[in-house]
Amino acid sequence: MRKALCRCLTFLLLAIASSAGAEAKPVSYGVELEGFTYPHPLEHFRFTSQGEKVQMGYMDLAPKGEPNGKSVVLLHGKNFCGATWETTIAALTGAGYRVIAPDQIGFCSSAKPAHYQYSFQQLAFNTMELLKRLKVYRVILVGHSTGGMLATRFALMYPEAIEKLVMVNPIGLEDWKTVGVPSRTVDQWYERELKLSAEGVRQYEKTVYYGGRWKPEYDRWVEMLVGLNQGAGHKVVAWNSALIYDMIFTQPVVYEFPLLRVPTILMLGDADSTAIGSDIAPPEVKAKIGRYKLLGKEVIKSIPKGRLITFSGLGHAPQIEEPTLFHKALLDELAKEK
Repeated sequence: MRKALCRCLTFLLLAIASSAGAEAKPVSYGVELEGFTYPHPLEHFRFTSQGEKVQMGYMDLAPKGEPNGKSVVLLHGKNFCGATWETTIAALTGAGYRVIAPDQIGFCSSAKPAHYQYSFQQLAFNTMELLKRLKVYRVILVGHSTGGMLATRFALMYPEAIEKLVMVNPIGLEDWKTVGVPSRTVDQWYERELKLSAEGVRQYEKTVYYGGRWKPEYDRWVEMLVGLNQGAGHKVVAWNSALIYDMIFTQPVVYEFPLLRVPTILMLGDADSTAIGSDIAPPEVKAKIGRYKLLGKEVIKSIPKGRLITFSGLGHAPQIEEPTLFHKALLDELAKEK
């Protein structure tokens, strides 16, 4: 009896250890995020760019209910993907909008070229080519984080294609290098990206994006980002990420906001403190960058047809942190004639 009980306990302990080990095993995805589940079917736009055959993954969703005849293009941020717009897609399609959510080259489900000169001009051009393929010629453009920088560039290049421009906690509201943030070389960015870990990403996002708060549903997006980086394409993913960070740091758009000629809505969680390079900035510099509560009020003065909407106490991704509040504000703004 005693031996039988011992055997049962041994099997139970082994099963628990095995289960714990399985849970601890890091998730990994393919170089184009194969294995990660998108909220809607992915389509692929294949073309040649800079001498390379590449493809952009994207979702194209028809409106639900009564169509209003308008199309919204959602541009994701650096640590985000088209998939992270999941609740926004539902809100917009439910209100009658067609929604197109691409993954940019170098990100998520799209190609990771071995050699690519990243610029916001190039990514804007790629996005316009996708829209031409889809026969969509006038859109409401919504850009979050780095996608806000891209949306600015797109609106400057193709103002005739823009009905409204919406920027959600865009980075690039300040030029970090001019205020004393040290520059990194691409090789230095690459070495940093090779060391990406789930715990590191989680702590960064909790501190910088969400003001010290964390919800279990955010873990899916950490897993998405780290699973891509630590998958089969580890090195090429890290290399493309390094090139993209160099683009973000060296190509500020803040000086060109006065040139915008389209109706622009700046939507900010005012507790955001995102600033590229803040991790290596001197304390006196770090203390004065990424202050969205101040940046929004300053930047909106330079945008000719700009309106500022703030979400008090929210962070870098209000559409994820408080989706109901954010989407009501977004839909209200889009419904306005001007």
